[in-house]
Amino acid sequence: MGYDNAHAIKLPKKFKHAGRRLTFDHQHRHATDQGVPYEFKDAHQLLADFFAEVDRVLSEVRKR
Repeated sequence: MGYDNAHAIKLPKKFKHAGRRLTFDHQHRHATDQGVPYEFKDAHQLLADFFAEVDRVLSEVRKR
């Protein structure tokens, strides 16, 4: 799980430019995830979103 803007991702069909590969901020939800768009606002929000996602994933793992 992580956030980056180092490579292009193919947009899902629900986005305006679907089918095209655009480079922008995105999130990877797991090791094989190609990435989903992420709207970067500032470093504080990025850290808050990251740790919220860490908490969500850990909660899921604990339920197993």
